[in-house]
Amino acid sequence: MRNRAAWIAGALGAAGVAYRTLRRRPSPAADPRADELRRKLDESKPLVEEREQFESGETPVDEATLAEKRAALHEQGQAAVREMKGPSEK
Repeated sequence: MRNRAAWIAGALGAAGVAYRTLRRRPSPAADPRADELRRKLDESKPLVEEREQFESGETPVDEATLAEKRAALHEQGQAAVREMKGPSEK
């Protein structure tokens, strides 16, 4: 019983020391590069909104139907065949 109590007391003591050590660490000083980065991010926010407006007119890939994809691919293939045949062959 004494051995188990000693282990528990030691574990609690170690946890307390670790807690105090971690809690006493000073916070890092402010980095001037962080302020510059924040300023650049604030400037870029309107650009993101403009891009979202621009891209809203496009059909996202996941919304395009399979039939549309097949039709476009088929048309590309037919155009390639016509180009390969040339004007002399019909």
